[in-house]
Amino acid sequence: MASKKTLNTQNLERLGVRRLAELLMEISQGDGAAKRRLRLELAGAAGSDDVAREVRKRLSTIERSRSFVDWQQRKALVKDLETQRQAIVEQVAKEDPATALDLMWRFLGLAHSVFERCDDSDGSVARVFQSACNDVANLAEAANADPEELAERAFNTLTNNAYGEVDDLIPLLAPHLGDGGLAHLKARMEAWAEETPGRPAEEDRQVIGYSSSGPIYADDIDRRRREMAARQALQQIADAQGDVESFIAQYSDAARRAPQIAAAIGERLVAAGRPADALAYLDAVDTKRAAWLPVEWEEVRANALEALARSIHERALNFPLHMAFSTGRRIGT
Repeated sequence: MASKKTLNTQNLERLGVRRLAELLMEISQGDGAAKRRLRLELAGAAGSDDVAREVRKRLSTIERSRSFVDWQQRKALVKDLETQRQAIVEQVAKEDPATALDLMWRFLGLAHSVFERCDDSDGSVARVFQSACNDVANLAEAANADPEELAERAFNTLTNNAYGEVDDLIPLLAPHLGDGGLAHLKARMEAWAEETPGRPAEEDRQVIGYSSSGPIYADDIDRRRREMAARQALQQIADAQGDVESFIAQYSDAARRAPQIAAAIGERLVAAGRPADALAYLDAVDTKRAAWLPVEWEEVRANALEALARSIHERALNFPLHMAFSTGRRIGT
C-alpha cells in the first residue's frame, strides 16, 4: 500500500478542493505554461466556444512572436504547441468538430513562422505539426467537410510547406477529398506549377552562399523548392487517383533513368498489372554508369519478372487447345 505522502490522485483528493485550488495558484505563479493550461481548463468548463477563443488568442500570440527559440527553450515551445493542439482535439472537437477543423488549419499555418525562429535539430517541433496533419484528416471526417473546400485549404497549406512539415497531408486527406476534391486540388496544383515567379532585378537578388559555379541566390532556391513541392503534390495526387501515367509525367526523361526513380515508377507499374512496362523503365537505367543500384531497384525488378512470368503462365493455361492447332498443320498431314 502506498504511503499517504506519495504523490498520487487519491492522496491529493484528501487535501480538498479549496486547498488544491490555492496550491495551483501558488504553483502557477511565474509559470506561463501552467497559467495557460489552467485558463484552458476553466474555459472548458464554460464550453467549447470559450476554449476556441482561448486557443485563437494563443495561436495569434505565437504567430506574432519573433524571439528566437534555442535548444534550451525548445521544450517549452513544444509543450505550448502541444497544449493548444490537444485543446483543439480533446475539448473543442467533442462539441464542434467544424470549429476544431478550422482551428487545426490555423495551427498548421503557424509552422512557417515557428520554424523560421527555432532550433528544431531534434525534430520535436516537426513532430507536433505532423500530428496536426493526422488531426486535420480525423477532424475532416468528423466535420463532414466539403471536399472542394477541404482541397482549397490543403492547397493553401501545401504551397507554404517550406520545411516539409505537411509532406504527408495529401495521402492522409485523400479518402476525405474523394474524386472531386482530388481533381480540384490537382487543377490548383497544376496551375501553381505553371506560374513563373517574377525574378527580382539583379541588384535586388539576395546571395545566400557560393558554389563552384558561382553565387547561390535565394530566388533560385525558392523556385526549386516550389518546383519540388508541386511535383511531390501532383505525384501524391496521382497515387491517390491510381493514375500511374500522371505520376511518371512529373519526371523528366533523364530523371526516369535514375535507379531510385525507376524503382518508384516500376513499383507502381507492377501494382497496376503492367510488369512489362515496369521492366522497360527498370532496364533503361544505365547499370554500368550507376555508382550503385539500390536494393529497391533489385526488389522491384524481381517482382516485375515474377509478375510477368505469372502472367505468361496464366495466358498459356487459358489458351484454348483448338486454337493452338488452328495456327499450323496437323500432325501427319
